[in-house]
Amino acid sequence: MSVFTSLPLVIEPAQLAERLDAPELILVDLTSAARYAEGHLPGARFVDPKSTQLGQPPAPGLLPDKARLEALFGSLGHRPEAVYVVYDDEGGGWAGRFIWLLDVIGHHRYHYLNGGLHAWLAEGCGLSQDVPTPFEARANLELDSAPSATRDYIESRLGADDLVIWDARSPQEYRGEKALTARAGHIPGAINLEWTAAMDPARAMRIREDIAEQLLALGISPDKEIITHCQTHHRSGFTYLLAKALGYPRVKGYPGSWGEWGNLPDTPIQQ
Repeated sequence: MSVFTSLPLVIEPAQLAERLDAPELILVDLTSAARYAEGHLPGARFVDPKSTQLGQPPAPGLLPDKARLEALFGSLGHRPEAVYVVYDDEGGGWAGRFIWLLDVIGHHRYHYLNGGLHAWLAEGCGLSQDVPTPFEARANLELDSAPSATRDYIESRLGADDLVIWDARSPQEYRGEKALTARAGHIPGAINLEWTAAMDPARAMRIREDIAEQLLALGISPDKEIITHCQTHHRSGFTYLLAKALGYPRVKGYPGSWGEWGNLPDTPIQQ
């Protein structure tokens, strides 16, 4: 049995610190190359956040192809018994997207370090500049479409009583006042809660302790299917993670996000 088995999806620095030597642990840093070089959690392997995306306009947030994913996870030493712990330095966007990727490859043994690098440092935990040697392997992956929503799937579900679209962008983007695509606004019926509103700066960017109540007040409830998006499914990586951490049973990320929806000529849009 893994030493992580009894832990919730979201763990605290002290819980990770006493398990850093666990043989099943793959610790993933999703900060930046510069930040990683300055110092990272001991044993952490750097993953360039952009490598988790396709990176091609108009929808750069789409899933990388299978070969790229197999190379990425192979370099991390992916194996069935692995337990991933992921963190970033922004409150959970890139870390959450990586957790979505783990769901896509059918690997559900993972945790998010609450508050990421900020919380680790705030607790006085140490950093390292040692860089683990990458594995020279390619993972053999089977991809699962269930964690992802497509444009066609969303359109087929619009108006359903058991659906919530969670728009993690800024209010200005949601209202159409700030346009990053050919067309501005939001998916009809979507509920806007900007990703950063769920973080607590006073607690080193941890998840807000009252976030469950806040979501229920907005109508983002566990009896609904939750589809979350932003511009590139980066910010909504955090909201995907959050819904999963709260135990919501039906959660999907929309990797095309507004980059796709807002650049298509015929998708329904509200302002």
